Amino acid sequence: MTPVVVPDRAPKKKSKGPKIKPSPAARRRSLTGWAFLLPAAILIGIMMFWPMFQALILSFKTGRGSALDFADPLWFNYTRMLEDEIFKMTVGTTLLYLAIQVPLMLVTALILANILNNPRLKFKGFWRTAIFLPAAISLVSYSLVFRTIFATDGLVNDWLLALNLIDGPVNWLGNTDTARMVIILGLLWRWTGYNMIFYLAGLQNIDPTTLEAAKMDGAGPIRTFFSVTVPQLKPMILLTVIMSTNGTLQLFDESFNLTRGGPANTTMTMSHYLYEVSFVNNPNFGYGAALSYVILVMVAILAAIQMKVGDKRD
Repeated sequence: MTPVVVPDRAPKKKSKGPKIKPSPAARRRSLTGWAFLLPAAILIGIMMFWPMFQALILSFKTGRGSALDFADPLWFNYTRMLEDEIFKMTVGTTLLYLAIQVPLMLVTALILANILNNPRLKFKGFWRTAIFLPAAISLVSYSLVFRTIFATDGLVNDWLLALNLIDGPVNWLGNTDTARMVIILGLLWRWTGYNMIFYLAGLQNIDPTTLEAAKMDGAGPIRTFFSVTVPQLKPMILLTVIMSTNGTLQLFDESFNLTRGGPANTTMTMSHYLYEVSFVNNPNFGYGAALSYVILVMVAILAAIQMKVGDKRD
């Protein structure tokens, strides 16, 4: 009988080549790069990460002013939020702003960017500047202007009375629904042009041959927009969604300057409540620090979800 030869199935070890040591010039370049990065890294660590760590420690303490001690139990400030009706209300209000304002703003910005990207449009520079200009105005200034316009004796009531659309002055900032609407309008006016610039930059980087190919295939403007333009803008759309979500969850200026959180805290945002807890009503830095970390976790979770859903690269 012919013997059966069993092949050797043991994996062959790859021979390791000699390690190449970096040249002195490469080492010098690397050290030079680290030398330039080190001051910035140290400043970021001192100015950002160290205060964040201190705030985390502070969130486990209770007391007033500088007389702070570790809570018993340590997570007391976090469990307190579950019983804090004002905090629950601010969470709901902030999420309401997020659900209404962000989609409206981004869709409007995308439509405006598509219109202003038309090469046949006249005075494009003027229109782009006019729509973007609100983003360059101070947050406090524009909030005070909106507060004046929507006052009981403000410009909006004067116009509506002149057009006989209302019988008497409307207290826009004294009613929960209308006050929230004013804040949303202010956010749309302030930030739509800002996001439009991102989309406009993305549109100008789209290969025009793809649009021409869609036109040759018989696609109309709307079909081309949704099937060709929007998919190529997906990275920019994802960026603006994340930025707008983070900004809305940390919204402060409009709530503070437009309505002062009223009426009865119904327009107050989470960041505004954090300010009130920390610096206004019997300052409680421990509870305020815990609130700030809850906001941070919410921002991180929503950003991670948006990245997971929106980023479909292989």
